[in-house]
Amino acid sequence: MEVKLFYRTQRDLATALNKLVDAYWEEEIEEDELIEGVKSMYENNQDKLIKNNEFTKVVQQQSGKRRLVVVERILEMK
Repeated sequence: MEVKLFYRTQRDLATALNKLVDAYWEEEIEEDELIEGVKSMYENNQDKLIKNNEFTKVVQQQSGKRRLVVVERILEMK
């Protein structure tokens, strides 16, 4: 699965994160692909993903709690 480095909006970023996590849950990609994808999205789009030490409202609304738990755990592994 191809992951872009830079996303234009928070909504675009949330959609890409959703596809990545869903692909992992559907066993279409391996765990290491998920981890690398989330880390690269975070490193290049920090301002669109997290503000004031929590996920932005748009990302929260688009992604939901279950997906964001996975993303948060990956980011804590850094």
